[in-house]
Formats: sequence, structure tokens, C-alpha cells
Amino acid sequence: MSTQIALFTPVGVETAPEKSRPLLEKVQKSFKFVPNLFGVFANSPVLLEGYLGLEGVFEKGSLSAVERQIVLLSASVENRCRYCTAAHSTLLKAFLHVPADVVSAVRSNQPVSDPKLNALVALTKEIVSERGHVRTEVMENFLAAGYRKDQVLEVLIGVALKTMSNYLDHISPNELDQAFQSEG
Repeated sequence: MSTQIALFTPVGVETAPEKSRPLLEKVQKSFKFVPNLFGVFANSPVLLEGYLGLEGVFEKGSLSAVERQIVLLSASVENRCRYCTAAHSTLLKAFLHVPADVVSAVRSNQPVSDPKLNALVALTKEIVSERGHVRTEVMENFLAAGYRKDQVLEVLIGVALKTMSNYLDHISPNELDQAFQSEG
């Protein structure tokens, strides 16, 4: 992996393109600050709106908040996105109170102690690494762990979200925000 300079700089509510400003205000209310990655998203009102819209749909699904964050962390780890891995690790530990050993296992490609979450991690990582070509065994393990077939499709939404944010961070690397630095 080559070191790359940032193609875009994060913008704030005041400096963002006009159409990005109301969306960034919502991000700021949610996080209590504008994370650098969202500041970069805001350079394109279309990308910011698309990401936030898909994120809103993802949150309406049947996966729990912890499961959604596990999907997002798993995809970020598989895509080797330092920024998103740190951000989702922080959210899981600090706000959703997921044990550190679970987050560490996902990050280090070790089995997760919870068999159901382990099946979710395995499916997510396989979707990312194999570009959707999931082995029958991985799919069967996911379903045997207690997930439904339609939840595979929800995992795809999470993978799509992380494809946008992980790839943007690869194209234009971001400095980790202070809030996420302990997980970087």
C-alpha cells in the first residue's frame, strides 16, 4: 500500500458547499463535532447525502446497533481502513459497551467469543474479501447462528456504506479525530 496525500481536506459547516451544510449540521448534532471523514464527504453534497441516506436505511433494519457496528467494523478491517476501524472500535466500546476483547478479535481476525457475532463477522469479511462470492459453509453458519436470509441483504447495505467511506479514506486519507485516536 502506498502512502498517499489527501486529495480533499475536511470542510466544516461554515465552509462546506451550500447543499452540504444542513447535512453536516445533523452530523455535528449526532457526534457533537464533525468527524474528518464526514468533512471530506461534504466536499460532494451528493456523496454526503447518499452516504447519510444509506446509513439511515441501514439503521432501520432488523440488525441491532451492536450488530450494525460489528458489520461496519468488520468491513473496515477487511478493507484495511485505519480511520473507519478506529471510529467503529470507539463507537462499539465507548457508546455500545461491547467488551474490548470482542472488538480486538474482529480487528485481529481472531474468532469472536459470541458464536452469533462470529458468524456475522465471518459473513461480512467474506462478502468484502471475495466481492460477494460467499462460500456455502459461511452462509450456512450465518443462518445456523440464528440470522435470517433477509439479514444477509442488510449486511450488504453495511458493506456498501463501508465501501464508500473506506475507499474515500484510501483516496484521500484523513487524520484521525481526537475522539478516535485511542483506537488508531
